[in-house]
Amino acid sequence: MPGQPDLFAPAALSVKAPPGVIQPALWVRRLTIWRAPGDPVRNIELGPGLNFIWSPDPADVQGPREAGDLGHGAGKTLFCRLLRYCLGEDRFAPEVQRLSIGTAFLNGWVSAEVMLNGVLWGVLRPLGVGRGHFAVQAVLPEQIFERLDKPTGLKPLLQAIEEQILTRAVAMRMPGSPTHDAWRIALAWLTRDQECRFDHVLDWRSADSDSESPARGMSKGRLQDAMRVLIGAIAPEEIALQDSVSAKTDAHKALLLDVSRRQWSCERTRQDIIQTLGLKFDEVPEGKLGIESLRQAARQHLSRVSQVSPGVDVSNLEELRRRYRDAEAQLSELNKRLAGLTSSLQPQQEILRLLRSEFPSSSARIRDAEVPLCPTCEVPIDRALADGCRLSHKLPNLAELKKKHEELNGKISKQQALVVEVQSAIANLNQELPSALAGRDAVRQALNKAEKLNDERSSIWFKSRRVLDDIRRLDRDWDGWELAQRQLEQTAIEIEEGRERLAAFRDRQTMVFDHLSGYFDAVIRISVGPTASGRVTLDGNGVRLVVQLGGERSTAAIESLKIIAFDLAVMCMSIEGRTHIPAFLVHDSPREADLGLSVYHQLFRMVATLEEKNSSPFQYIVTTTTQPPTEFQEPPWLRLELHGAPATERLLRCDLP
Repeated sequence: MPGQPDLFAPAALSVKAPPGVIQPALWVRRLTIWRAPGDPVRNIELGPGLNFIWSPDPADVQGPREAGDLGHGAGKTLFCRLLRYCLGEDRFAPEVQRLSIGTAFLNGWVSAEVMLNGVLWGVLRPLGVGRGHFAVQAVLPEQIFERLDKPTGLKPLLQAIEEQILTRAVAMRMPGSPTHDAWRIALAWLTRDQECRFDHVLDWRSADSDSESPARGMSKGRLQDAMRVLIGAIAPEEIALQDSVSAKTDAHKALLLDVSRRQWSCERTRQDIIQTLGLKFDEVPEGKLGIESLRQAARQHLSRVSQVSPGVDVSNLEELRRRYRDAEAQLSELNKRLAGLTSSLQPQQEILRLLRSEFPSSSARIRDAEVPLCPTCEVPIDRALADGCRLSHKLPNLAELKKKHEELNGKISKQQALVVEVQSAIANLNQELPSALAGRDAVRQALNKAEKLNDERSSIWFKSRRVLDDIRRLDRDWDGWELAQRQLEQTAIEIEEGRERLAAFRDRQTMVFDHLSGYFDAVIRISVGPTASGRVTLDGNGVRLVVQLGGERSTAAIESLKIIAFDLAVMCMSIEGRTHIPAFLVHDSPREADLGLSVYHQLFRMVATLEEKNSSPFQYIVTTTTQPPTEFQEPPWLRLELHGAPATERLLRCDLP
């Protein structure tokens, strides 16, 4: 129902379900909480159309007030979480609360009768851990207790929802690759977390809810894409184009950094080369022409430093090294010989001293042998013989003594000659050493000078060669920099072209947003007043909700009203079969900030007008502490009334540990 508020009077809200549709494609007929199989704690009947779960504020209830009954903490949010748990979400409460419920309900279950295109699906899920999950077609949940040993998981129901409502084509276009995430993402939108407080149209799941919903990890852009897929406001080509533009945008950022890095590197290298060559910066042209100028200057510099200065000859460097090695070896040999002779001189002198010490006693023995005395009586032998001494026949052998004396004398002479020879050799070596040392030092000095000159020459030459290498690298890097700049410019052009094509895609989806904006405008006018208006737009910044009432309004209450009205407008489109999601909606305590009670009530009265006498092609479940309109405070609209106290009036009818 497109409209042009500036030219024509706004159209009234008119929603018509397709022929033959008398109930929602998906709705929940009953939710039951079991303490154990066969022991129900709560049995909550629900129906198509408007359903209220009410926890009255004590100020709105006449009669005595129960201590601790605040209208909050009665279990409204837990009811919503259990409902979406039965529809496929992985968790039904934050971890601490799950542990408390699992402790209180050790063998507890929650079940739901889910109607999918008129066919019953029995769903049974545990409140504790360690038990299976069930989703069985055409079977009541209580009948599943008879087959607890054969869990099916939730896959059969999720697969049926995706095939019969979302369709496979839509599920494949949804962001998120894991199986059945398409329905879980849609479920996050249809059953917003209370923690999100209706702050933003794309705030569906809060991290505080610990729901494990795939919507929690998705960016606003991906959530918007999912929403557009679900309302038929995006084509597969647009999704591919968005991915391409996003990838090119990331590549553009990386190229921008790369270009900056390359530019810095080239400029730094160019400065170093100019300084090394001793040039002035204003003498070198910019760009590639400057690189060629630097190359010519470097070649000239290399030619100059390659020339050998007069008087400097390093051609005999190897000969000097050989002469130095020979001189060092000669000096080492002299020192080794001197050390050997010096160490052997003292022993030889000691031997000579010992031999000389024996010479006097040898001479004395000879003298004694020439005029011998009787060794016994010490009387000259000739007299002893004359007197008849019978012991005097034992006389020393004079010839033998002389022979030994001569041998000793020969040894002394020989040893003395040896000592003299060693002393002479030591003296000669001591005379040769200074000359050898001086020769060695002279060669070493010449070698050091030649090597220093050679090193200086090599250093200058290699430095000049390195400048040429740096210029070649600069030339290569400069080409890379220019190529990166061209790629950056081309990527920017492609991104801009992609954005223009995306804008064209959005323009082609104007019809969808015209319909959505028409419903949104009607909801705003009915709830706020005929002077108000609403509009839904989509531009490069995303989906935008606008409420006009004497100018654009943007208070906290209006912001929450926008989101409620947006969800209801989408539900109207779903009733007419214009979306890929069921006409199913759960709002947990939607009244926010200072949203007027009359506006709050008028929203529900408007929803009630969508119910027909024999059909209600939608299911809208509202939990609220604020009292519903009086006419809805009874069945069939009021499905459950909860209280914060006593404990038996709360959802689980007990205090949790």
